[in-house]
Amino acid sequence: MLAFASNSLLCRQALKHTAIDAASFTSIRIASGALALWLIVRLQHRDGRVAGNWPSALALVAYAAGFSLAYVTLSAATGALLLFGAVQATMIGVGLWSGERLLERQWVGLVLAFAGLVGLLLPGLSAPPLQGSALMLLAGVAWGIYSLRGRGAGDPTRVTAGNFLRAVPFALALSLLMLPWGGTWDRAGAAYAVASGALASGVGYAVWYTALKGLHAAPAATVQLSVPAIAAAGGVVFLGEPITLRLLLASAAILGGVALVVIAQRRR
Repeated sequence: MLAFASNSLLCRQALKHTAIDAASFTSIRIASGALALWLIVRLQHRDGRVAGNWPSALALVAYAAGFSLAYVTLSAATGALLLFGAVQATMIGVGLWSGERLLERQWVGLVLAFAGLVGLLLPGLSAPPLQGSALMLLAGVAWGIYSLRGRGAGDPTRVTAGNFLRAVPFALALSLLMLPWGGTWDRAGAAYAVASGALASGVGYAVWYTALKGLHAAPAATVQLSVPAIAAAGGVVFLGEPITLRLLLASAAILGGVALVVIAQRRR
C-alpha cells in the first residue's frame, strides 16, 4: 500500500517541481515498469514468458495518462481519493449490471460514498479543479476496467508484465502527440518517473500479488482503504500540502461507504 500511495506522491512531486510533462512522465513510468516486471518474471520463472492482452494494455495506458494529467492540478490526497472512489465505483457498478444484489448496508455505503464524492466536487474555495478531477475519475474507471479484465487471467505477475510491455508503444505515441503542447523532461522528473514505474508500480504490484496469497478477501479489501490516507499523510509531510475540512469529511464518507460495500461483499 505504501508503494501504491507513493505513485501519487512521486507523480505530483515531478509535475509540480520539475520540468517533465505529464505525457513524458507516463511514458517513462510505463517503460520502466515494464522492464522491472519483466525482470521479476525472469527471476521467478526460467522461461521469462509474459501474458496479457492488447485491450488491457490500452486500459492501462488510459489509466496512467489520466493519472498523470490529473496530477498537474490536483493534490496528492485529492487525486488518490478520487482514483480510489472511481475504481471501486466502476467495479461495484459492473457487478450490479451483471445481476449482483447488494445488502441493505451495502446500499447505505454506496449512497454515503456517492454523497462524499459530490461533496468533494461541489463548487467552493476548497473544491479541487474540475478538469483535473474529471481526468482522475476517468483514470479510475480505466483502472477498474483493467482490474476486472484481469480476474482469472492467469499468473498476475506474468499478465501485468505483458500488459505493461504492450502499453509501451501506446504511451510513446501519446508523448509524440503531446509534443506540440510543450513536451519536456529533465533528469529529476525522469528519476521520479522511473521510481514510480519500476518501484512503486513494478515492484509494488509484485509484492501485492505475493501478499494476496496470505490474505483472505475481506482483509485484502480493507487494507486497500489505507492508500488514500497514506497519500494524504505523505502529501502533508513531503509536499507541504494542506488538508482541508472538506477533504477530511469527503474522505470519511467515501472510504467509509466503500468499506461497507466491499467488506460485506467479500464476507458474502
